[in-house]
Amino acid sequence: MNIFYLLIGVSLFAALIFLGAFIWAVRTGQFDDNETPARRILFDDEFIENGDTEPGKNK
Repeated sequence: MNIFYLLIGVSLFAALIFLGAFIWAVRTGQFDDNETPARRILFDDEFIENGDTEPGKNK
């Protein structure tokens, strides 16, 4: 029965650490931009002008 008290204490301590990390991430602006990552996949990184299918290949 004593092990339950230890496990509850450890789990509450871990939960407080994760809550603190989440609050720190929100305050430092980690979740400010919600639209750009979703739209970034719709656009190519660079345009291929010379007809090559490989972007880094030079003729």
